[in-house]
Amino acid sequence: MKSARPKPLHHLCGRPMVSYVLDAAALETVKSTVVVVGHGATWVEKSLSDRARTDGHLVFAEQREQLGTGHAVSVALPLIEAEIGATDGNVLIVPGDTPLLRHSTLTALLECHEASNAALTVLTAIVEAPTGYGRIVRGKNDAVMGIVEERDATPEQRAIAEINTSIMVVRQSLLGPALRRVDRQNAQNEYYLTDLVSVLRDAGHDVQAFVLPDASEAAGVNDRLQLAQAEQILRQRINEKWMQRGVTMWDPAQTYIDADVILQSDVTLLPGTILKGRCTIDQGATIGPNALLTDVSVGANAQVGGVVATRAAVGKDSRVSSFVVLGEGARVEDGETVDSFQSRP
Repeated sequence: MKSARPKPLHHLCGRPMVSYVLDAAALETVKSTVVVVGHGATWVEKSLSDRARTDGHLVFAEQREQLGTGHAVSVALPLIEAEIGATDGNVLIVPGDTPLLRHSTLTALLECHEASNAALTVLTAIVEAPTGYGRIVRGKNDAVMGIVEERDATPEQRAIAEINTSIMVVRQSLLGPALRRVDRQNAQNEYYLTDLVSVLRDAGHDVQAFVLPDASEAAGVNDRLQLAQAEQILRQRINEKWMQRGVTMWDPAQTYIDADVILQSDVTLLPGTILKGRCTIDQGATIGPNALLTDVSVGANAQVGGVVATRAAVGKDSRVSSFVVLGEGARVEDGETVDSFQSRP
């Protein structure tokens, strides 16, 4: 049986995939974020609204017909224009299935776009295996002339190693008129957002490219293998972040921490420890080995062995031995010792 393609709400490290994209795009200069949703729109909106940063403005546009990436942006255009208002701002367009994208990369892309005063700046990458991606077509003086999708590319164009990441910045006043000139004369009979490059270029506007230093950041997630590979990279980033903040991990490769977990300094995590959901571990606590904690709070200097616990609380200076199961709502008091082979409801 064929595995279903992962969707933006599929979870990586305990969070919806698209939430990583929203975090990367949460720049100080971003006035508002418009999310285009399709199937299951109500559920998507609720999930993302619950996790939205409190200082951000998140709105949704529903794409009832799936007519391509250009059509998706067209659906969002009225909301984009309403949010930007009379000012001629820039529109940052990012797909929802690029969870490895970094905040710093989008900052650099916007800085490049604004410095060049271009109509459009596309984020590109040089890869060894460009199969499946749109290719960047350059002309005289290395100018960006257009983007050709692989299905529409000639053999010569398919040999191009520079690819489109589907991430771009467009001047808002030009976006609407350019989208109206995009047609569906292509192999997939869709409105390609990438056609904006040639449309604006043909109209005499300047189009620039910003080459991504680390091509893996823009990798899309199209199957379960890529989902697992992306999660491995995200977990490594999470572990590195906490170790840089004073957390000790005996074996980072066997330590799994979800994105919403909060750790204080001098916490020690032994091999096989898995912290899921919204765990909070206070200063000086030791967890593991082989502990599985989900939405659990652990107090300062507590020692928690190979414990399985869900939505429980462990007080400071307490000791919970291995093979203990703490059920939902269980509480270990400050300084209490819970011995092996016990189970608390």
